[in-house]
Amino acid sequence: MYIKNVKLENFRNYKECNVFLEPKLNVFVGSNAQGKTNFLESIYLSSIGKSPKTNKEKELIKWNENNSKVTIIVKKEYFEEEIELYLRKDSNKSIKINGINIRKIGDLIGEMPVVYFAPDEIGLVKDGPAYRRRFMDIDISQLNKNYFYLLCRYEKVLNERNKLLKQTKTFENLFETIDLWDIQLADIASKIIYCRLSFIDSIKIPAKETHSNITSNEEELTINYQGINLKSIEQIREKLYKSYKDKLKSDYELGFTSVGPHRDDLEIKINNIDIRNFGSQGQQRLATLSLKIAELCLFEKQTGEKPILLLDDVLSELDQKRCKNFLKQIENYQTILTTTKFSRKLGQNSAIFNVRQAVITKQKKV
Repeated sequence: MYIKNVKLENFRNYKECNVFLEPKLNVFVGSNAQGKTNFLESIYLSSIGKSPKTNKEKELIKWNENNSKVTIIVKKEYFEEEIELYLRKDSNKSIKINGINIRKIGDLIGEMPVVYFAPDEIGLVKDGPAYRRRFMDIDISQLNKNYFYLLCRYEKVLNERNKLLKQTKTFENLFETIDLWDIQLADIASKIIYCRLSFIDSIKIPAKETHSNITSNEEELTINYQGINLKSIEQIREKLYKSYKDKLKSDYELGFTSVGPHRDDLEIKINNIDIRNFGSQGQQRLATLSLKIAELCLFEKQTGEKPILLLDDVLSELDQKRCKNFLKQIENYQTILTTTKFSRKLGQNSAIFNVRQAVITKQKKV
């Protein structure tokens, strides 16, 4: 799978843009604040349904314009697919796939799987657990639409349980009424945790191997799930249900549910050192990249299609040797990469684009 064409209308700083991409490496070169990152953002938005930069979608519409549109043509193994995303200042966004309106974001996720890396993605390693849960949830949702809807249901039931914890006047009354929510929450949460455990089990070896290749065997990366770690959904469900009962008194005093997938985390180590707290920024960045490449391998293995890799200003942080090793790891995937300078020789089915003041021009091959 690869993107053939991206067309933007009134998106961020772009008035009009129509770019035809190559199936392999596409390098977008330009100074800062020219529109390189905005171009990547439009692709991510068309894949996930949300921007990686803002929750205020009206900010994506060009200044002094009322509407914006992103159109992407994706080449899959046996057919082409058109994704159209409309943004309007006076209404919610709308999305079409092959001309047909879709009503739920969950129906978009997974149609064009992407793996995205930008400088602030280092938060996956160095920031709080919420970043790592988001990493798992976005990836698993792209592979399994049912997981996305599980998350939506979990949030609703969790909110109801928390509301009951806060509003019930006496603990005795709470004990009589909360079991209904405990049963539902344990059922949904156990499926979420089981999916996460399967996901981590699938990427831990590719991530370890990738990291070893990029660092020329100097570093060993390990990742583990921090939470309930049992082999079956039934075992996880029973453990969660018991935990809800054991923690009920303290949850009542706190006013929220203290156990479950909304509290879990990932342990990330290099050479047996927890780099979430003790790693250098370079180690944290490289570990994040290794996880991203492991995502590519997993997507391809499970879907039979190669996902698209979006890289925003990655190369400037790597030395020459690790840059070369990194580019070799991604050579078989369509990659859209932004940078301020690029002097390497490109292989077949690749291209360099110049970006200046939201105008994109393709360099002629010499």
